[in-house]
Amino acid sequence: MTTIDLNTEEFALSCPIPISQYPNVLLAHGSGGKLMHNLIEKMIVPAFHNPLLEVRHDGAVFEAGGAKLAFTTDSYVVRPLFFPGADIGKLAVTGTVNDLAMCGARPLFLSAGLIIEEGLPMDTLWRVVNSMQQTAQEAGVAIVTGDTKVVDKGKGDGIFINTAGVGVMVARNVIAPSSVTEGDVAILSGDIGRHGIAIMAVREGLSFESEIESDCAPLADLVMRLIDADIQIHCMRDLTRGGLASALVEIAEASTHRINVRESSIPVREDVRGACEMLGLDPMYVANEGRFVMFVQRADAERALAILKAHPLGAGAAIIGEVRAETDGIATLKSAIGAERIIDMLSGEQLPRIC
Repeated sequence: MTTIDLNTEEFALSCPIPISQYPNVLLAHGSGGKLMHNLIEKMIVPAFHNPLLEVRHDGAVFEAGGAKLAFTTDSYVVRPLFFPGADIGKLAVTGTVNDLAMCGARPLFLSAGLIIEEGLPMDTLWRVVNSMQQTAQEAGVAIVTGDTKVVDKGKGDGIFINTAGVGVMVARNVIAPSSVTEGDVAILSGDIGRHGIAIMAVREGLSFESEIESDCAPLADLVMRLIDADIQIHCMRDLTRGGLASALVEIAEASTHRINVRESSIPVREDVRGACEMLGLDPMYVANEGRFVMFVQRADAERALAILKAHPLGAGAAIIGEVRAETDGIATLKSAIGAERIIDMLSGEQLPRIC
């Protein structure tokens, strides 16, 4: 059995990977960040190469029967199944709704695939299913099709969920990394880090002065308000696995522009900051499930910020940076003392199994 480090030069030069040389490859549990990015870029994208996939966005946007639609899918393997502020059911609906919203689409219909471990208590399954329905109702979508499978005890860790979603495009301009341009302003919709810390606290049995709850929430209504106000949004990305840092790196690379953000402008709650310091984590890389970063033309920045702040899910929004003239495709962070450093993806995930 051969193990390949997905972050090595050997891997980076293999596009696609010469599978004949590596018939039995081990992908380590928790592989993420730069490793997962390399896997996607060097194996998945070349294997399924097509124009829609090349956009490198949260979903595919296409025309069918005269309608312009967005389509996305995601899988959820979070551990534990229930955590402060949410659960795997709410997470599954929220994540797919948010991916559609990030494309500039109004979410309409979802599918749900449940992979259930033998022996899962029926009351646990009922809680998850009800949570999915309540969240779908809140987000204004319907779960219209799905599938269930049962796997042997010890093979599924309770329940895994896959959701796919379809939405109708309402944005009149192309919202994608390719639309980011020099002078754009980066706006963060609220404080970061709560989702990952909420899950870690449960896993490790940690308690803080105040309970930290996940920020898990469907963002479509907030995004639709921005679009209805004719804000010229060039790109949006929800800050899930890899957090704000990974989103900025991915957008910078895809757009080939330099993105610079200010550390002092990025909102982090004090209890979350303290928890991160205790656990040795960087809030920039901690996952969120109810936050997004967007890039708008400078003329719309203050108006967009006001719309965000007027909504409960955007009350903590802040302008955090801008797109510079350099076309080197990197993201940089200006520290509180004025030093500037390149933001990179982590070699692995700080917190695996958080979504």
